Amino acid sequence: MKERMYELIEIINEADYNYHTLDNPTITDQEYDKYLRELFEIEAEHPEWIEKNSPTQHAGGKIIEGFEKVSHKIPMMSLSDVFSESEVINFDERIKKEGINPEYMCELKIDGLSVSLQYEDGILVRAATRGDGNVGEDITHNVKTIKTVPLKLKEPVTIEARGEIFMNKKTLEELNEVRKQNNEPLLQNCRNAAAGSIRQLDSSVAAKRKLDTFIYHLPNPEDFGIKTHAEAIDYLKHLGFKTNPNNRLVSSIEEVLEFIEEKGKERPNLPYDIDGVVIKVNRIDQQQRLGYTAKYPKWATAYKFPAEEVLTKLTDIIFTVGRTGQITPNAVLEPVIVAGSTISRATLHNEDYVKEKDLKIGDIVSIRKAGDVIPEVVERKIERRTGKEKDFVMITQCPMCNTPLVKKEGQVDYYCPNNKCPARHIESLIHFTSRDAMNITGLGDEIMEDFYNFGFIGTVADIYSLKEHEQDLTRLEGYGEKSISNLLNAIEESKKNSLERLLFGLGIPHVGAKTAKILATNYETMDKLIAATEEDLTSIPDIGGIIAKSIINYFEDSHNKAIIEELKDLGLNMTYLGPKVEKNEDFTNKTFVLTGSLELFTRDEAEEIIENLGGKTSSSVSKKTYAVIVGANPGSKYNKAQELGIPIWTEQEFKDKINKE
Repeated sequence: MKERMYELIEIINEADYNYHTLDNPTITDQEYDKYLRELFEIEAEHPEWIEKNSPTQHAGGKIIEGFEKVSHKIPMMSLSDVFSESEVINFDERIKKEGINPEYMCELKIDGLSVSLQYEDGILVRAATRGDGNVGEDITHNVKTIKTVPLKLKEPVTIEARGEIFMNKKTLEELNEVRKQNNEPLLQNCRNAAAGSIRQLDSSVAAKRKLDTFIYHLPNPEDFGIKTHAEAIDYLKHLGFKTNPNNRLVSSIEEVLEFIEEKGKERPNLPYDIDGVVIKVNRIDQQQRLGYTAKYPKWATAYKFPAEEVLTKLTDIIFTVGRTGQITPNAVLEPVIVAGSTISRATLHNEDYVKEKDLKIGDIVSIRKAGDVIPEVVERKIERRTGKEKDFVMITQCPMCNTPLVKKEGQVDYYCPNNKCPARHIESLIHFTSRDAMNITGLGDEIMEDFYNFGFIGTVADIYSLKEHEQDLTRLEGYGEKSISNLLNAIEESKKNSLERLLFGLGIPHVGAKTAKILATNYETMDKLIAATEEDLTSIPDIGGIIAKSIINYFEDSHNKAIIEELKDLGLNMTYLGPKVEKNEDFTNKTFVLTGSLELFTRDEAEEIIENLGGKTSSSVSKKTYAVIVGANPGSKYNKAQELGIPIWTEQEFKDKINKE
């Protein structure tokens, strides 16, 4: 692990030099974030290993020859990054644990170059880059060419102001059009173009680049009697600085998340590039109370928008056996954050998929989330190949039971034909105990595999006979009396689950959790469902012919019938226990969106009421939305509803509708 730490330090420091100093990034932002997070994790586990030159201890960047060094009286710190809604909520919870109930200022994270502007008696005397956070580069001669940087302030104050130098998208297009006509290399993106422009020794070059600025930070607000960040922004604007109007002062983390969602949608239409949202505690005294780490302020963080695609390394291709016997190749990846979650595996579907994409073990590949849920490999980056990559070879035997694989006529998938293949049984058992099915805490994937291999569990019915092996379990490493007792209690408690959980857990083809609930609410008992005809089933909204045939075929199988009878004998509930769906003309088959802070109901309560009245809820407003239910401080969803002319209900109106006779 220590060798990996040194390797990461070298990789990140080299990347910092190429990015901040040479303006020539050699790895993507996503790769950089991945390596930095891994280094943080190693150092957190072994703080005694932390090196002075670790990139976790400074902001990154070196001084290039030709520019004078400038020491920052107050260090220019960077911000910690978060990548998911849960991490934003964790940031809020950490602050509240300090006894602070914060207001937050939400700001757009401009993709440009940080700058410090120093004024004496209202006159610009120096502009500097961030550099390593303590020492930057003097870029005054170029910054003076930027029209949005005031050379003289509206008041004769001695002050330092900080912000971002950037290039607008339209400016980049115009510059590249001229460069194309002159057969010059095109500028890669707005951020690199801005950074390259500001580091020109000849200021006339920078002047032609039409750079822009947003100023967003006053390092010493207390010296000016300023008590909040919002006041600081207003004061900077009063002095003549250009500030970004796309900011919002909010009083809850829910409003922060709404701001993030809103600006994520607006992002493509903004005239400049942003890569996230900055969240800052508004009150200066609370900022001072929270303080700083070695690298970051504890009172601020930057949410980074999920990348559409990120790069990582394909380290291996392994094969899994599904419940039907289908063989699936899977990519083993160097862990990488995609759309807010860490991905280390991705399905490769089948042999043809791997060959079509020309994937090799060792390739650098791009990853994205299909439908924002399932990670997929988009393509290999052939220009990153070193010649050490290994060709993909499809297996010919089942990786679990060594049975020769078969390929069904007209299909691309290989299957293990062995109905007794242990992998098929293990997958079925894991599915049965999973969270959305019987939700048996303590029976995770690895434990289930252990119990299967030890012979304790071979069928779903065996799960409910596990208490017969209680003495055997106590002899296993890691299984104490308390953990065994908790597991057996969880198994016993699962017998009381409502019918829809059992239906989903049985693994009926094409019956997911949502379909299972539809079946349970319509038939109420297992026996009634088993007796249903195909015509009965297809008469239910959302149950089509394929699903209906699958259900009929499942219950006609004598083996499946025997399992259900055995589960009945073991005491499992076979009845729907949830609330019955009531007919209500204001809700049945209609879609609703909730926004703002609800006071009369919790969000979960409101969603459950809507579903019980035959309606559905959605997280986004569209033309299909029937009504938007608003609480206090509604955000962008409220505005969207107004734009589309969708009815807007207050909580009281919602309450009146559900109590309507």
